[in-house]
Amino acid sequence: MNAKLAIETRNLVKNYGPVQALRGLDLQVREGEIYGFLGPNGAGKTTTIRCLLDSIRPNAGEIRVLGIDPQSDPVAVRSRVGYLPGELALEGNLKAIDMLQLLNRIRGGQGKRSFIHELAERLDLDLNVKIKNLSKGNKQKIGVIQAFMHKPELLLLDEPTAGLDPMMQREVHQFLSDMRDAGATIFFSSHVLSEVEVIADRVGIIRIGELVEVAEPSTLVQRSLLRVEVRFQQPVEAHRLEQVEGVRSLTQDDGTVVRMEVEGEMDALVKALAEFPVSRIETELPSLEEVFLVYYQ
Repeated sequence: MNAKLAIETRNLVKNYGPVQALRGLDLQVREGEIYGFLGPNGAGKTTTIRCLLDSIRPNAGEIRVLGIDPQSDPVAVRSRVGYLPGELALEGNLKAIDMLQLLNRIRGGQGKRSFIHELAERLDLDLNVKIKNLSKGNKQKIGVIQAFMHKPELLLLDEPTAGLDPMMQREVHQFLSDMRDAGATIFFSSHVLSEVEVIADRVGIIRIGELVEVAEPSTLVQRSLLRVEVRFQQPVEAHRLEQVEGVRSLTQDDGTVVRMEVEGEMDALVKALAEFPVSRIETELPSLEEVFLVYYQ
């Protein structure tokens, strides 16, 4: 397997009885990148992360995490990884700081107390409150801090911003960027496509246990249909534009406004419009969420 990859799986299969959660998953995550792993609930995201940590065993396939087989040496993998599960179990009667210190001791004291307090301050979390008295969002902040506090080489994050308000989501995004700039690799699952579009270097889309696409977020958007509205100075026979390469779903309002979708490059349409008295052209890129829905349809 490739030594330059932080994560690599080959033909990974995991079944829960008759249910096929992973169907031959081939995954490659480069060192030092932020990789967004997208899919709705039940697509196989959490199962993949648990296999990477050897929390569960696959039925077939190979795995390397930081060059290590997690089934052969799970302790070595976990010592170098920061993990945020989708559902984090916390002891409600402990204060937040006591919970974090306990988790830090379990890791061998790799996290510095000053850095723990720095993270808590950035997330506006009172560490002296008992966990049972914290909101869901503040409990999520504890999960984020425990994943980051020992400055791991690799972060495996399952829905890291779930339950956080928009301001705290942006702060977590900044954490991820800071860690990546320091040389860490970040692999995070999500079904919130807007955040992946902003922070991910590459995106992998998983559909019923199979990786159906890997690309940069901007590339995925460009591959989809571009929405175009053209206003003309006077009524025109816009139906002629239906013959232009890439033009789809053309509609015309009162003769002077034409709306359409364009697949691929705009060059052919621009040349065709040169024959018309054009007043204005407006274009709109689809969101990554709209791109995502195409893969699931």
